[in-house]
Amino acid sequence: MTLSGGGIDDARAIVRALEGVFGAPDGLPADEQATVRTATFNSPAAPEAASAPREAGAPLSAPVTVTVQGTPQAVEAAGETLARAFTTRNEGAASGDQERERELLLVP
Repeated sequence: MTLSGGGIDDARAIVRALEGVFGAPDGLPADEQATVRTATFNSPAAPEAASAPREAGAPLSAPVTVTVQGTPQAVEAAGETLARAFTTRNEGAASGDQERERELLLVP
């Protein structure tokens, strides 16, 4: 997953919103000066985890573009989870043979 826009606290709030489905990422975004931040998650443990209700995430300070890439199931789970936690706009998607990519704009 890549995140662009917003601040470090916005990036961390987005990553934390996904932890309930994917578990802990490889690390929380830490570089306050970065213009693009990344986080890597494993696929969700169970498909039903994505359908569980999620609480709203922390308010964002600015719009953040999130690009999620992975298996179709993981990308769908991430998109649904982020849509429950934040106000989102679908900015596009691309599908390959075994991988999918989806771009979302999360707005405050």
